Amino acid sequence: MARKKSGGRREPKFEGRSSLDGLRLSRTDRVGDSNDYEDEDEPPVRTSRREKSEPSRKGRPRKGRAAAKTSLRKRFGRVAYWSVVLGLWAMIAAVGVVVWVGAHLPSIQSLEIPKRPPTIQIVGTDGSVIATRGEMPGANVALRDLPSYLPNAFIAIEDRRFYSHFGIDPIGIARAALANVLHRSVAQGGSTLTQQLAKNLFLTQERTLQRKLQEAELALWLERKYSKQDILELYLNRVYFGSGAYGVEAAAQKYFGKPAKNVTLFEAAMLAGLVKSPSRLAPNRNPEGAEKRADTVLAAMVDAKFITPAQQKTAAAHPSFAVKPTGAGTINYVADWIGEVLDDLIGQVDQNIVVETTIDPKLQSVAEAAIIDELAAKSVKFNVSQGALVAMTPRGAVRAMVGGRNYAESQFNRAVTAKRQPGSAFKPFVYLTALEAGLTPDTVRQDAPIDIKGWKPENYSHQYFGPVTLTQALAMSLNTVAVRLGVEVGPQNVARTAHRLGIASKLAPNATIALGTSEVSPTELVSAYATFANNGGAVSPHVILRIRAADTGKVLYVRLPDPGSQVIDPRYVAMMNAMMHETLVIGTAKKADIPGWYAAGKTGTSQDFRDAWFIGYTAHLVTGVWLGNDDSSPTKKATGGGLPVEVWTRFMKTAHEGVAVANLSVPQASNPISDFFQSFSRETPSAQPLGPAASDQATYAREPSPGAGRYGQPAYPARSGNTRPPPTQASGRPEADAGLSGGGWLMDRLFGR
Repeated sequence: MARKKSGGRREPKFEGRSSLDGLRLSRTDRVGDSNDYEDEDEPPVRTSRREKSEPSRKGRPRKGRAAAKTSLRKRFGRVAYWSVVLGLWAMIAAVGVVVWVGAHLPSIQSLEIPKRPPTIQIVGTDGSVIATRGEMPGANVALRDLPSYLPNAFIAIEDRRFYSHFGIDPIGIARAALANVLHRSVAQGGSTLTQQLAKNLFLTQERTLQRKLQEAELALWLERKYSKQDILELYLNRVYFGSGAYGVEAAAQKYFGKPAKNVTLFEAAMLAGLVKSPSRLAPNRNPEGAEKRADTVLAAMVDAKFITPAQQKTAAAHPSFAVKPTGAGTINYVADWIGEVLDDLIGQVDQNIVVETTIDPKLQSVAEAAIIDELAAKSVKFNVSQGALVAMTPRGAVRAMVGGRNYAESQFNRAVTAKRQPGSAFKPFVYLTALEAGLTPDTVRQDAPIDIKGWKPENYSHQYFGPVTLTQALAMSLNTVAVRLGVEVGPQNVARTAHRLGIASKLAPNATIALGTSEVSPTELVSAYATFANNGGAVSPHVILRIRAADTGKVLYVRLPDPGSQVIDPRYVAMMNAMMHETLVIGTAKKADIPGWYAAGKTGTSQDFRDAWFIGYTAHLVTGVWLGNDDSSPTKKATGGGLPVEVWTRFMKTAHEGVAVANLSVPQASNPISDFFQSFSRETPSAQPLGPAASDQATYAREPSPGAGRYGQPAYPARSGNTRPPPTQASGRPEADAGLSGGGWLMDRLFGR
């Protein structure tokens, strides 16, 4: 075969099988299954690791762009899908929340404007309202009757978009949220006036998510049911302004002493500013803070174009307003006491009521001033921080009560609730028991050291006067004589006497009872003394005379007159009055003086000077004063004859001005010699008609009678509920040596002791 020319076409030469390996498609380059293209007779071509991991550079860019587009479409689809899914679940959750919140709302029948809570007006003897309990709403006022700047002040500071939102203000909420984030605290609130009204009408004040959701739902309901004007009027008549005042009318009367329609622009701004913090910004408690807040409200009103800058300047330049006296006075102790007994008298209070009381507003003011002024002047000197005063008529009608020096600082009523040791103020019950046992005011007992099972009571002065009459011993408050008498007549009998006269507290019937170691309250101690002032009748302290419905005038309760049971024989009352009168003449209460009046009483000082008492009375009024410390810490020698007597005298002088003089029951003067001889002709107890306790007294019928003496009392009166213990026999005991045993009565009669 001839050879081709050298300049002709040349075919490529392949040397063996290996030269074609680079042109063979690998499995990764095949579109379909590699088995479709692979020669069955040839073994699969092995590809290098580099070929597997690195595709050809020629195809890489086109494949990357396509894959990126595919990936982006997939991601977008997934986002859209899950957005729709989450949106649907969010809608379902929102509907569920709305349904759940609605299920926990009050019933649809109760979603009407509820009645106001009942108001309790407490009226004094002169007909004036002296206190208010419950909530203190004023009369509803129509929006048209108020000056325009009054509602505008609330809109400017509380809800600028009130007339444009639908009950919930998203813009206001967003603005408040932003402000709170920037200040990192709760600087603003997003609640609308409608939401606040919903909360005030139907919900509690608790700060929970559930309450906020209910508030929002109720706000929408209110907006659908009432007009904007109706909602604003309801809001102004229901919002709380502090100090128990609900509504603008009550607040205007409370703080400014005028109707809401007459408040000035500055006063309107002050009322609007109170809503933020009623207790902190009340003008009767924080006038500076209230004025500063009012200035903020005025600036907001200018910004909202409700007033001009000139009006703002004029109002701020003359912020004069008359703040009525604060409700933190001591009359609130009386109001609290009344509130505690209302349920017992008329049951649950479900309507506005008027409580007519026995309190004399004038005397209440005098009592408050007497306590406060005395403590202000001498509390540091004597280390006395608290005081109490109770004044009542001899029949138990409370005319004044002071339960502490400052009601705002402490609402604990020391006049009613506190139990303190009365000290020597308890001794009249010991002496009365002794008189009822057959002794007389002139009976002599020894004032000398005494030892009762290791207990050695001493007199305040650590001096002893030897033989003294009971009158002298009581007037000078001699402890040893009181203890002797208590042991002599029996501690159990002393306790019975005190309980019979009105002491309700538990009394320990031991020898120390004579020195007033058992605790009592001022009110019960004063009521017990009142039996001496009313000639021995039982006393039930009371402050409520009548209760009537405020709206209809229907009488719900009337206090009936006391049955007037006699708990002390009038003859012993006369003796006790004469004996306790000497306390004011020669005894421990010589500073007590009421010109023109016959008065009596007893001082008391407990151990370590912890309590200082004076309970004194006339035929017109019975008043008790206590001074001390709540923690029972000792005072700096404050005694009953000091501060309490000063407070008592100041109060009682004013209380008796212009009152017709009346005298206490006292013994009639008589001839001691005539009484002595008449005593022999008197029948012994066994021959006298026996009373209800005759069987108890018959045991002592053979004992010699101590005679009637110049006080004209029988030896052993037959009286129900009180029997005389056996006369003390001479046995070497201190009480026997004092002279009651045997025929000691004869020496008393001969020498008038």
